[in-house]
Amino acid sequence: MRGTPEEPDPADPAPAGPSSGGGGGGAVPVGRGGDGAGADAAGADHVGQGLGDADADRVGPGADGAGSVPGGPGSEKASPVPVWLGVDGEVGPVRAESGVDGEVGPVSVFVLPKGTGPVRFGPPAPEPGLPVLPELTAAVAAAAGRSRAEPVGGDPALLDAACGYWSRRGLPVERGQVAAAPGAPVLLLALTAALGGGDVLLPRPCPAWWAPQARSLGASVYHVPTPAECGGVPDPYALLETVRRVRAEGGAPRVLVLSVADDPTATVAPPEVLHEAVEAAAGEGLHIVSDETWRDTLHRPHDTVLIGPAEMDHARVTVLSDLSGAFLPPALPAAVARFPTTSEGAALRARTLDVLTALGARLAAPVAAAAAYALGEPDEISERLTTATRLHARVAAAVRDAVLAAGALARPPRAGRHLYVDLEPLRPALAERSVGDAQELEDYLGERLGMPAPGAHRFGDELAALRVRLSTAPLLGSTPQECMKSLTSPDPLELPHVERALSIFRSTFDDLRADAQRMEPPR
Repeated sequence: MRGTPEEPDPADPAPAGPSSGGGGGGAVPVGRGGDGAGADAAGADHVGQGLGDADADRVGPGADGAGSVPGGPGSEKASPVPVWLGVDGEVGPVRAESGVDGEVGPVSVFVLPKGTGPVRFGPPAPEPGLPVLPELTAAVAAAAGRSRAEPVGGDPALLDAACGYWSRRGLPVERGQVAAAPGAPVLLLALTAALGGGDVLLPRPCPAWWAPQARSLGASVYHVPTPAECGGVPDPYALLETVRRVRAEGGAPRVLVLSVADDPTATVAPPEVLHEAVEAAAGEGLHIVSDETWRDTLHRPHDTVLIGPAEMDHARVTVLSDLSGAFLPPALPAAVARFPTTSEGAALRARTLDVLTALGARLAAPVAAAAAYALGEPDEISERLTTATRLHARVAAAVRDAVLAAGALARPPRAGRHLYVDLEPLRPALAERSVGDAQELEDYLGERLGMPAPGAHRFGDELAALRVRLSTAPLLGSTPQECMKSLTSPDPLELPHVERALSIFRSTFDDLRADAQRMEPPR
């Protein structure tokens, strides 16, 4: 079955597309049926304008095979048709699309609470949870007196630092193939616009901030299933099938965004899996945007092979990195992009700079100075990154142990400051607590754990899936002093504040396990 189109949130800027106008009368899109054939693909993933309520939130696909690999489970029958809700929970007009043999699949209606929309209320990237390095603070302070605006795309010092960063990773590049912006979302927005329209393909799940950039440009977004080994990279066969069906319905797939070191799954794509996906994308003429925000946060750098797509295809890959992943705190938003070292890549960079100029997207001078300093990778930056990554890896492993002991599922985290947890085995116990979907699971765990636990629907996954992303930063301490103790301790898991936070985790999941065991039928 093909990847399913991602419908826009009415809280987002209304994309170009069919609309029946005001008063909540806009067409409410539904997902594809079981064979993915659509009666009218044009505009099929756009919400009609005029819903009126900025908090009218979307619903995701049902649990009956939506978004599965072609020929996989659920492909032999019509999947539930997800219905989006309009103002105050009212269901707008439904445009149904064909299922198997032209039949329309059963309609599944989900209601999300107000104030939980996928864009404005979406989760931020996992934070470091550590105090800012004094050297970074000094770099910011030294540049705070500058009155001249930074050039769009970054000043020479920052661009040269970015060139050095990529050269040390085997991707030599000149200043003319690099650009910087105040954060990865605006840089991805400008890059997507510069690529000239067309449909955008994303793995399922994927970072929460990817899809809104394409939707704000009026582009259709299609999620493609990932292989069993990892997240972040689409299954190559599912990718080819998705491209074929989108084109058959009049679409124009143009961009594939992927991540080798992934948010939310914290996995690292094996080189052979990535190579197959890159080959499939190249064969279909797709431009690849490789989000490598987490590439420098490998938990076992000597045991993990990380190769980016730009090392496999020099002409069709733009590398994007949000510096908040490894180098800067979220309070200093900065991102850099490496464009292909070809004439086409230079032209793409020029168009991207045009969009950034139109948006007024310039880095503040203090942020640019901090970014240039960090990308130079002096000893204190490298030492903090190594120590912090080791700390987050240990805490993530402890959280995973608690999850597995309760009977839930989680892939081993390989990078980043998070892990992706599947509580499907505990569904009966959660149902007794009135938890039946990802939003309800997010609310329940957020209250029990005292920390954000964004649900699967935030990342393009099914609303019906009982999956959440758990971050490790909240477990490091509630004060800067506690966090620094966690960073410098030879055994941070034994610190009282870390042990207390982990005990809350264990208690929460142990309660679910006990209830699940109680509800099992006698043998």
